[in-house]
Amino acid sequence: MRTELAKITDIVGKYASKKGALIPLLQEVQSVYGYVPKDAIPVIARAMGVFPVDVYGILTFYAQFYLEPRGKHIIKVCMGTACYIMGGKDILDHVIAKLGIVVDETTKDGVFTLERVACLGCCGMGPVTVVDDKFIGRSTIQKIDAEIDKISAGKTGKVERMAERN
Repeated sequence: MRTELAKITDIVGKYASKKGALIPLLQEVQSVYGYVPKDAIPVIARAMGVFPVDVYGILTFYAQFYLEPRGKHIIKVCMGTACYIMGGKDILDHVIAKLGIVVDETTKDGVFTLERVACLGCCGMGPVTVVDDKFIGRSTIQKIDAEIDKISAGKTGKVERMAERN
């Protein structure tokens, strides 16, 4: 998939002459696309006066950056010690089976991306799952299924909000 590089060129133009602006530049590119397209890396590197491998190194070092398109809905399952012990692994395994993807993959329809996170800091509510920005404490397979099914049916979430804007 080729990226429309005109947007990238416009963004790069705002940062090209600024030292130390590579990370904010990458953040802005990601805010537009939802990820940093691989074919944008040489354009960014050239404008910033660095090698493409340096840009790639930053993109792969920081967990905030993504090199592949992500789903419209992000499911994060906490695997911190408390959540793991309280059933987080069972929830993660169930979501993997239900969606037919593995961790850090996106469903073919682009609706869901599944992430495994080390700790969400909500140990007393474990196991915890986050769907988009909604924290689901004391998660159960039934609660997560209900949330996924609502989104799949188009009854809630970003898909519906994006449709309302159009």
